[in-house]
Amino acid sequence: MTGLKQLLVNSHKWAKEKKAQDPNFFTNLAKKQNPNYLWIGCADSRVPANEIVGLDAGELFVHRNVANLFPHSDINCLSVLQFGLEVLEIEEVIVCGHYGCGGVAAAMEPAQSGLVDNWIRYVRDIYFREREQLNTILDPQEKFRKLVELNTIYQVMNVCHTTVVQNLWAKGKRVIVHGCVYDLETGLLKDLDCSVSSLKQVDKKYHTLKLI
Repeated sequence: MTGLKQLLVNSHKWAKEKKAQDPNFFTNLAKKQNPNYLWIGCADSRVPANEIVGLDAGELFVHRNVANLFPHSDINCLSVLQFGLEVLEIEEVIVCGHYGCGGVAAAMEPAQSGLVDNWIRYVRDIYFREREQLNTILDPQEKFRKLVELNTIYQVMNVCHTTVVQNLWAKGKRVIVHGCVYDLETGLLKDLDCSVSSLKQVDKKYHTLKLI
């Protein structure tokens, strides 16, 4: 059995197992979502957000795209952020990159991949800005891994540069933005130690509000 039929079989099996564990699981889930975290990650099929952090359905609000980007002008990203923080009242955002990211790898090569080139241009810009640091790394794989980390850190700051986050900080709301990288070879998350929880941690040129 292949294709949609197999997925339908899998779905029935999963639902049956969930009900066996908790008869009210789906009834409670249908009432309201109440996630504690917003996950901004890569669309790569090897990086299943809920699974790698051990959370169940309803516990993680997820946005995924190629190379886990958060461009300041992308209405999709911004809508997810605003809905997650203002409507669902999520307090912690996790931007998660992953080693072996195809989007980051493509941004390092002088080649075309198609329409996606316009999207990964954001990563190429980071590669250019950080070229002095990256060019000191002789091992190609280590350079690749470093760009994955840098890209994630840049996206953390992009989230913090939004009026959505800064307005909540101004109201005294708790919002923390974390940066992590997932290692496909070990299945483990790495904390990039770049968490931001206030406007004071954001470069002044990106302030949209005056510090009180």
